[in-house]
Amino acid sequence: MAKQRVRVLPLGGAGEVGRNMWVVEYGDDIVVLDCGVMFPDADMLGVDLVLPDITYLREKTDKIRGILLTHGHEDHIGAVPHLISDLNFPPVYGTRLTLGLLGNKLKEARLTDKVQVNTISDASSFTLGNFTIEAFHIAHSIPDAVGFAITTPGGMVVYLTDWKLDHNPVDGKPTDLEKLAELGQRKPLALITDCVRVESKGYTPSETTVGDAFDTIFAVAPGRIIIATFASNISRVQQAIDSAEAYGRKVLLLGRSMENNTRISLEMGFLRAEPGTIIRPNEMGNYPDEEIAVVCTGSQGEPMAALNRMANRDYPHVKIKPGDTVVVSATPIPGNEVSVSRVINNLFRLGADVIYGAGANVHVSGHAAQEELKLVLALLRPQFVVPFHGDYRHMVLYRKLAASMTKLFTEEQILIPEDGSIMEFAPGFGKVTGKAPVGYIYVDGTTVGDVGNVVVRDRQMLAKDGMLIVVVSIDATSGELVAGPDVVSRGFVYMRQSQDLIEATKDAVRSALTSKNGGSPALGDAQYVNRKIKDVVSEFLYRETRRRPMVLPMVMEV
Repeated sequence: MAKQRVRVLPLGGAGEVGRNMWVVEYGDDIVVLDCGVMFPDADMLGVDLVLPDITYLREKTDKIRGILLTHGHEDHIGAVPHLISDLNFPPVYGTRLTLGLLGNKLKEARLTDKVQVNTISDASSFTLGNFTIEAFHIAHSIPDAVGFAITTPGGMVVYLTDWKLDHNPVDGKPTDLEKLAELGQRKPLALITDCVRVESKGYTPSETTVGDAFDTIFAVAPGRIIIATFASNISRVQQAIDSAEAYGRKVLLLGRSMENNTRISLEMGFLRAEPGTIIRPNEMGNYPDEEIAVVCTGSQGEPMAALNRMANRDYPHVKIKPGDTVVVSATPIPGNEVSVSRVINNLFRLGADVIYGAGANVHVSGHAAQEELKLVLALLRPQFVVPFHGDYRHMVLYRKLAASMTKLFTEEQILIPEDGSIMEFAPGFGKVTGKAPVGYIYVDGTTVGDVGNVVVRDRQMLAKDGMLIVVVSIDATSGELVAGPDVVSRGFVYMRQSQDLIEATKDAVRSALTSKNGGSPALGDAQYVNRKIKDVVSEFLYRETRRRPMVLPMVMEV
């Protein structure tokens, strides 16, 4: 890398480019921007989380001066406990609430004493190596969120993630437009910005519009009100509490992550409730239904979240019944539509009145729409722009949106990255110059990286066509077939109804393992027999059924 250039690259996980980790590098100094998880796609069977691939950083850990966290959502802090040891424990910087939520994760991972955390404000300025870091406030769906201006000897990079221009946010702190205008006067070299709502015209509605919808629901609901939302959407929880207090209801906070996040937010003062408003589940019986409100997890149809368990009559504290009003205060993440729909259907079956969808006004996005995106571009006027946090179409549409501001930008100034794209910037220069190795790092249970692409492909094959186990015994010396073959089907065919196919499969195996003169071609080679069975059975079954089950030969030498 030329010394006069600033290097920027996204290290992604799944889906939206760069959403969970960015790297800014100049000379011998690196800062990492956010360190979050992605949630698996529907075809990543059994996978719990997807982590950024830090291969690029593994040989450069001595250059990492710090990890800068913008806010406390899982997709921005969730990977820190999993990856920070591999990054050689660099110091972490974040605001009070962000570090409070992270601290709970570090405690669970038993890393509290190993990680140096540094609390910053939304007006902090500090130095890390060759970088001068300035934080500034941004409005989002969680309080205490910031963006960063990173000044290097090669120019300034502005990192503006997950934001909107909410002029009346729940916490009373709008995006700091004055700071953005001041940064614009300093001629930023590059802007890295969220573009996920570029398809939406106008402005994203204020978070407080959801509070108005909640008030309407609380005014007329005859029985209990159950609101499902993201556990980290503290602003949404605050509005539910405000409406409950206004209409004389007690509040239960249910779901492990909801309880943890709200406890931390209450302790830090980012969530407010009158004494006695929040009650425990065992106190619910002391109040009539019309005085109860529940705020819980499960807005994405997660199998073990509180709302899904309620819908399946499997939650000990709350049993859904006629008269309940359930509010799904979130938009399904792509891939979760089916599970969310299933939960809503089950709630209706149990007699609840369910309020959901765009027309109900019970959810607004935390991301900027077209006019907000254009306003920030006009304020900052960077030489180059890198959109992220969106699918490829979002980034292309953002480039067209920016290029429509003809006096400010051309399409050549808008770089569209992929995960791992190495971009280099200098005054008058901005290009993708290389590609860092990136892939999927899966978390399955408590293990990280043990499940790779090969394992996931096997799971996909098993889910699609099932498997067939073929068991044979051969003579260790001659290779002669001594016993079997026996065939076991799992997820391929129901054996009692497919005896003809099973017997034909056995005959194909016998024929393959017996030469024309009555001997065996295997010559006692178990590996050869294993491969022969797999090839023969796979070819035979595809010819007969046009399906490709996973074939698992089990060869025993006797």
